[in-house]
Amino acid sequence: MTTPFPFTAVVGQDDLRLALLLNAVSPAVGGVLVRGEKGTAKSTAVRALSALLPKVAVVPGCRFSCDPSAPDPGCPDGPHESGHGTARPARMVELPVGASEDRLVGALDIERALAEGVKAFEPGLLADAHRGILYVDEVNLLHDHLVDLLLDAAAMGASYVEREGVSVRHAARFLLVGTMNPEEGELRPQLLDRFGLTVEVAASREPDQRVEVVRRRLAYDDDPAAFAARWADEEAAVRARIVAARELLPQVRLGDGALRQIAATCAAFEVDGMRADIVMARTATALAAWAGRTEVLAEDVRQAALLALPHRRRRNPFDAPGLDEDKLDETLEEFGDPGEGDDDPDPGPGGPGGRPAPEDGPQGGDTAARPEAGEDGEPQAGPGAGEQTAVRAGEPFRTKALSVPGLGEGAAGRRSRARTEHGRTTGARRPRGALTKVHLAATVRAAAPHQRARGRGGPGLVVRRDDLRQAVREGRESNLVLFVVDASGSMAARQRMSAVKGAVLSLLLDAYQRRDKVGLVTFRGSAADVALPPTSSVDAAAARLESLPTGGRTPLAAGLLKAHDVLRVERLRDPARRPLLVVVTDGRATGGPEPVALAGRAARLFAAGSVASVVVDCESGPVRLGLAGQLAGELGGTAVTLDELRADSIAGLVRDVQGAGASRRAA
Repeated sequence: MTTPFPFTAVVGQDDLRLALLLNAVSPAVGGVLVRGEKGTAKSTAVRALSALLPKVAVVPGCRFSCDPSAPDPGCPDGPHESGHGTARPARMVELPVGASEDRLVGALDIERALAEGVKAFEPGLLADAHRGILYVDEVNLLHDHLVDLLLDAAAMGASYVEREGVSVRHAARFLLVGTMNPEEGELRPQLLDRFGLTVEVAASREPDQRVEVVRRRLAYDDDPAAFAARWADEEAAVRARIVAARELLPQVRLGDGALRQIAATCAAFEVDGMRADIVMARTATALAAWAGRTEVLAEDVRQAALLALPHRRRRNPFDAPGLDEDKLDETLEEFGDPGEGDDDPDPGPGGPGGRPAPEDGPQGGDTAARPEAGEDGEPQAGPGAGEQTAVRAGEPFRTKALSVPGLGEGAAGRRSRARTEHGRTTGARRPRGALTKVHLAATVRAAAPHQRARGRGGPGLVVRRDDLRQAVREGRESNLVLFVVDASGSMAARQRMSAVKGAVLSLLLDAYQRRDKVGLVTFRGSAADVALPPTSSVDAAAARLESLPTGGRTPLAAGLLKAHDVLRVERLRDPARRPLLVVVTDGRATGGPEPVALAGRAARLFAAGSVASVVVDCESGPVRLGLAGQLAGELGGTAVTLDELRADSIAGLVRDVQGAGASRRAA
């Protein structure tokens, strides 16, 4: 067995270590979400935590880790009698991002259930994690159907496995710990709220600390056992402190003053629901116990807010997480000191000083420096105009869904029709591999003609493996939405480009909600650039869009050819994910020989490949050339104006996207 890296040997990352330790003291806090760039010891710290947890008493032979002092009356391995059990180390169970539903919740033998009425159940990862840690690395990439199962288990403290009326239930209470890189996409709000605490981690910029990180890692890689032995005393001390804090926890007093501060803080930051108040109360209590106190002080409430509220106060996907610490201090001061402690407490190691307040006020998602409107005067709009500074995006609005025609088989999502594991049953087929969703009527029809030959003598149906039929279901898939944005001089008027960016931002919000991958290609001057390769991080696309300058000629053909190359490469990487091309332009093409004809030939490549496409027509003014509509015709797609893109004006757009290609192919 591999020797884990010692928890106490992790350099820095005070907030991360404190959040994990608080959950070890009080699992009711609700887990930790660790956000940060790659290579910042996220996974190392989480895996090291399990070695510090106290041992767990379990019923001997129970696959579901029942507590011998209070066994689960509905345990599939029960009933158990109360009594003495055996102690084993607390488990840390890792949930792979690509795990199947059966691997997570367990598998029920449908053949035996139908033929013999026997509940033959093989436990899954939720059963293994009961009374331990369930760790999900890259939790933001977890498939939606697995997220739904995690949400159900976290809400009910139990896991249910249902197969055609046959049900198995077992307890599933665990400490949920997830790590993620925000550049790869955000979490669904429902799952985000289930994490009690969140911390942001980043690599230190201090040379001495970075040197110490490298020194310790090299020493561990050379001889893990010897390195762990050098930290054994520190590990034992932390383990003993966790046990002492757990014993002290029931004696900690959470006074009315502290509760008032907690409620006022949650109200001041406008968090949704009451879960934040409850998590803050539990966290503040655990902080007091960890410090060896029986009274919650103002410093505990402040630290609890910094850990429990940043991920709950986000108002939309593009708002940066974090709290305004000045506002937090004002709120706490207004509602007084909840305890008898120091008026100006020193938070100490792992305290609130680990996360500086944002300098540029990213609370509204405005993370890039932007000039005020009219700061440099109105830029010239024309094919020869020079580069202009970036302008701020207009206010986003709600759009209706664009979808890819036909029936796909891509990753589960919420955009286009597809064959999926979840959704409306549309047919049946023989199972390929393990049977997951049985089609009962088709199975009975397949078995019925053979009952006499199989010697059926009673009321039961004799079912064999060859009779089983898998349900074919239709749901929704996610797509690759590739934006091709014209940033040339013809788009450079400030008011116009602000509206264009607002429209693209609105479509990005829609892509976030529908779990799509997104990419961004821009063209201006003499070339096109891949501003953002296809990614699940809609936040990254919004940031690139915000800082996009404009100016120069309009190399429309270069933009389309660059987009075609991006889709070709992405098709090799992920052939099941279907693309949707969104071209944002006024349709003009300048620069080089025959720019209009070249753009038309580039557009016809997409039509030949049956790529679903939409052209967002940005042309404005009393005189309109209709070039965007001509481009849509060459693409085999449809054109829509900025005004028509709004939800209340776009009712027929999906139909147009689907019908345009079919009508042109028929012609």
